[in-house]
Amino acid sequence: MARKGWHILKDEGRVTVTRRLPVRFDLSVEAELPCARTVSLTRVAQQVRQDMWRRLQDLRGFAPAVEVSRSEGGLVIRAGGALADPVTGRVRDSLADLLESPAHQARWIAHAGRRSHG
Repeated sequence: MARKGWHILKDEGRVTVTRRLPVRFDLSVEAELPCARTVSLTRVAQQVRQDMWRRLQDLRGFAPAVEVSRSEGGLVIRAGGALADPVTGRVRDSLADLLESPAHQARWIAHAGRRSHG
């Protein structure tokens, strides 16, 4: 168990931040971000998790999970998590809007670039 009840799982080229184990993605949205290879995957995952939680915290039984992995062009972010109730189109659209937001993406990358490991 990591800081404040969050599990941080690290594999080669991939980091997953989750509230519960095993990791479940009942809700799952992916986005690709072009970026330098020096950004911290853990810091990107934590930033996405925080913004996702702010947006979806009213969902009953929601347990967030974010997976960030390296790709040829930058990063692939998979965000979502476990849900007590079925996923609605509104929830999926809200999360997709967050992941595709240029302002959020720029902030995540800027924050993650402050340290080069993880």
